[in-house]
Amino acid sequence: MPRELAIDLGTANTRVVAKGQGVVLDQPTVIALNTRTHDVLAVGDQVYEMIGRTPGYLVAVRPLREGAITDFDITERTIRLLLRSAGTSRMQRPRVLLTVPASVTSVERRAVREAARRAGATASYLIEQPMAAAIGAGLAIHEPVGSMVVDVGGGTTETAVISLGGVVAYRAARCGGIDMDAAIQEHVRQRYGLAISERTGEQVKLAIGSALPFADELHAEVRGRDVATGEPGAVVLSSDEVRGALAELVDLVIATVIGCLADAPAELAQDIIYEGIHLLGGGAQLHGLAERLADATEVPVHLVPDPMGCVARGAGLCLESFDTLRPIFAAADA
Repeated sequence: MPRELAIDLGTANTRVVAKGQGVVLDQPTVIALNTRTHDVLAVGDQVYEMIGRTPGYLVAVRPLREGAITDFDITERTIRLLLRSAGTSRMQRPRVLLTVPASVTSVERRAVREAARRAGATASYLIEQPMAAAIGAGLAIHEPVGSMVVDVGGGTTETAVISLGGVVAYRAARCGGIDMDAAIQEHVRQRYGLAISERTGEQVKLAIGSALPFADELHAEVRGRDVATGEPGAVVLSSDEVRGALAELVDLVIATVIGCLADAPAELAQDIIYEGIHLLGGGAQLHGLAERLADATEVPVHLVPDPMGCVARGAGLCLESFDTLRPIFAAADA
């Protein structure tokens, strides 16, 4: 039974890491909520399959929007289900480390810690996601050297410059992979009058989406419901028009990174020019994003191994060196 757990509660996906065991849970951050009783019925993969297919009183919702918790009561019950799925019980209550955006307020931090405690944790600790990402990417966070991480997550893009165990410069934008999916949905609806699901938008993004033109561009057939008639319909999308639908969001990501670089002290900026930018998160897998970012900043960009699991990996490493790394935690309660 795990006694120490790390939870990367992301807008799109949640990962739970147990000390000595690695990732024990990796599921979409979506819950089934009964609107009549306000009960949380399930969480994760089985709920993701329900999106768009549930009766009116049963809805599939995301407890986090744009990287922020929108309902702390639902979040508490979600964490409780996660702890139960990870193998904990009332007799085996774990110590929990949660990742949070660096932009959360002190009130939100206290609320997250309290939600974890009420969900069954004996003690809860927080670590900022950029710091966990830097640890997961294997960067020397305690050295007097500037390291830069760009986390294009599901709901937010976080950019941070880290040195000597702290965040020196930070920028965030309320855009991420889910916003890219929504932009594709809106494009298909506006141009073709076809309503497609969130999942379809994501599949199109992964299949033919890009941040830069590339040779032998692809096409994909998309099926949905005709807005005017209500009948099933289908259209063929090209990589070029999907890239156009995503252009505004990609530009926002780039502007966020450039702004963070401008905020960094000159000495650390020199380190970043030499060491490069470390790109991670689900949105980082958009074809050509690393190259586009490198062109815009004139700084090398490295896509980290397993970009989606980098934050969870860093949080898991914190469990292995808990006492040593505890000073970098954002907050804690005993």
